[in-house]
Amino acid sequence: MSIRFPDRVFARFAPRPFAVRLIATLALAVAVALFAASGAVRPIENTLQNIGFAARMAPASGQIHVVEMDAASIAAIRRWPWDRSHYARLVDRLDQAGARTIAFDVDFSTPSTAEQDQRFARSLSNASATVVLPVFAQRAGFSEERQLDSLPIPALREHALLGSVSVRPGADGIVREMPVGTLNAGAPRPSLSAQLAHRSGAAGEDFPIDFAISPDSLPRHSFIAVERGEFEPGTFRGKDVVIGATAIEMGDRYAVPMYGVQPGVIIQAIAAETLLSGMPVTVGWRLPLTIAALFACWILAASTRNRIGGRSLAGAAMLAALLHFGASQFALRIEIAPALIAIAAAACARWAVLVHREFEERQSIDPESGLPNRRALEKRVGSGSGHRVVAAMIDEFDAVKMVVGQESIAGLLARLEDRLRVAGCEGPIYRIDDRALAWVSSLEPFELDGQLQGLAAIMRNPVEVSGRRVDTRLAFGIAEDCAASDALHAASLALKKGAAFAYHEQAERAALEQQLSLMGELEDALHNGEVTVFYQPKLDLRSNRIASAEALIRWHHPTRGNLRPDTFIPLAEESDRIDELTIFVLQRAIADIREWSAVGVEIRLAVNISAGLVSSPGFIERVDTILRGPDVACRQLIFEITESATIGGFDAAREALQRFRDLGIAISMDDYGTGQSTLSYLKGLPLNELKIDRSFVQNAHRDHGDALLVGSTVELAHQLGLEVVAEGIEDEECLDFLRSMGCDYAQGYHIGKPMEAASLLALLRPSAALAA
Repeated sequence: MSIRFPDRVFARFAPRPFAVRLIATLALAVAVALFAASGAVRPIENTLQNIGFAARMAPASGQIHVVEMDAASIAAIRRWPWDRSHYARLVDRLDQAGARTIAFDVDFSTPSTAEQDQRFARSLSNASATVVLPVFAQRAGFSEERQLDSLPIPALREHALLGSVSVRPGADGIVREMPVGTLNAGAPRPSLSAQLAHRSGAAGEDFPIDFAISPDSLPRHSFIAVERGEFEPGTFRGKDVVIGATAIEMGDRYAVPMYGVQPGVIIQAIAAETLLSGMPVTVGWRLPLTIAALFACWILAASTRNRIGGRSLAGAAMLAALLHFGASQFALRIEIAPALIAIAAAACARWAVLVHREFEERQSIDPESGLPNRRALEKRVGSGSGHRVVAAMIDEFDAVKMVVGQESIAGLLARLEDRLRVAGCEGPIYRIDDRALAWVSSLEPFELDGQLQGLAAIMRNPVEVSGRRVDTRLAFGIAEDCAASDALHAASLALKKGAAFAYHEQAERAALEQQLSLMGELEDALHNGEVTVFYQPKLDLRSNRIASAEALIRWHHPTRGNLRPDTFIPLAEESDRIDELTIFVLQRAIADIREWSAVGVEIRLAVNISAGLVSSPGFIERVDTILRGPDVACRQLIFEITESATIGGFDAAREALQRFRDLGIAISMDDYGTGQSTLSYLKGLPLNELKIDRSFVQNAHRDHGDALLVGSTVELAHQLGLEVVAEGIEDEECLDFLRSMGCDYAQGYHIGKPMEAASLLALLRPSAALAA
């Protein structure tokens, strides 16, 4: 079966408030930033950069040409070091071929023979192309930090530009960056790659090499072939040429990303190709981490695993797009490893929270009913909350289970939950025992008593489960400080005593104190104007006009606020103060009828008569005296009594009701269907109308059983010459159903809520008709 999670059961597991998420996000970002600053993420970053290179692999532009001092050249020349006449002839060939730049990555810091040096110098001097000779620095010795600068001999460098060929492998021995320029011999020197690309910059600055450029795509030529002129005309026209060693035996090789070990001249060429697209800008990891922090905050608010995954992928995709397009379109070096770590950490953290939540939910849900269980109740209320737990225990649960079957218990509990909510039970309903439901109540004891009395009345109606109508009686137990075990014990005692509810000892003492205090204030409330009368209109379904209204008492307590009638009327009945309340309502209703008649408004007002008063001689005499007073329009009064009003004193009740009837007052039986009336019982009372209880009416247009009961009651009442009032109308569909059944009057929030006398008069004066 599917598990139902009632609203607010697990509210404390809901996504964190924004402020808390923001703090968590900031803490996460700071932790990742410290981690990134330590350099610990560098291997991850390098891997991500390599993936980026592979994703945007592209060929070289063809502007930079490499002349290789390769194995073929070494074999052809057959000696080392080479005579500088070879370099001179190479310069002559390239210059004649129209090369724009001729750059050497070859050490010329020591003199050769004077003749060779002069020959080379003449070629450099005669060249119209820009010629760049290398400078570099090297440590003076293995154990020394001192650097020695190596520059071409003076005879050569006075005819050429100088370019730094220093290569700086990273801590892992892999070359990823090249300098824009270096300080050599006390002067700033642009790097060879910057010279080739004709880019300027500051000494000491590095730029990242774009290894998305494949070394294999560089135009490469053998030194000996170029020296001999073995190349197509126009090959080097307008090109920038770099000359260096690629033969293994000549060394000068470095590890690079993607391509393993490469000759230094190839690295210089790729670096120059990088600069041709513009000077790369290193953005670093701070900006991506800021973006990732926004995604992390969003991820921490995710309520499902799918949303965590979706938001994490969205963040990762955006970072990948930044890496790719930043490098390919804007020459930006963006480091995203810390940002991805932040997103992954947020996803893992939120995932862990959801997994923990799901575990807690499984542990806190009754698998049979889908309701939160006793553990959920105890976790919610904690200890010493000051609220009360009310337990509703099912009488003869084993017998009920046999009737409906084990497979229908969930349906039974669902219907009971619905009825509890109809009666005003707010918040989650828990299943704390096989045969007991419970909820947490913030009502005061005197309010709780009225609610439970109403629940007991509602539960007199059978519950329909799987097509069967099952009589189910509930007994309620109340305990202080949210003690579920005490509430269960109190409910068990109520079952044994046959009572509707029982308090645990501590709760009973608190309830008694509240009741005594409240009833002691009632008399003053009547005199101080705290008690007022509201009217709820009734619609005549034949004329579609407001024809009558029910008088309802309200108490606005100066410290406790508005008290519901079911919180103090039962107490007034138990303390023998209900007669004063009833007389107050009756006199107010008579006065309002008189005032309204004077302005041309006639309406019948119904006054509730408590069960204990119907057969009370003293009350009957007081009412009789009031009704026989001057200007009392008895024909505009209705007395509503409950079915239980005549039990135990049928003859006395009938005599009293007949006495009122003779004065012209209509008699209505209230809450019909919730008692034990029989046909002979109804025929024996001087009734004018039946009022069908709301528990049968409000779902009659949807529930077949309730529809049959309402229809049969209307038919029976009409055969007995009685009119029918249906209460509890909440929507137009229900009203239409009652019209189709031939019901006479309708009452409920859809017709009108209880209102002050002035509001009812304003409703009646312009027109008493409602739109059909």
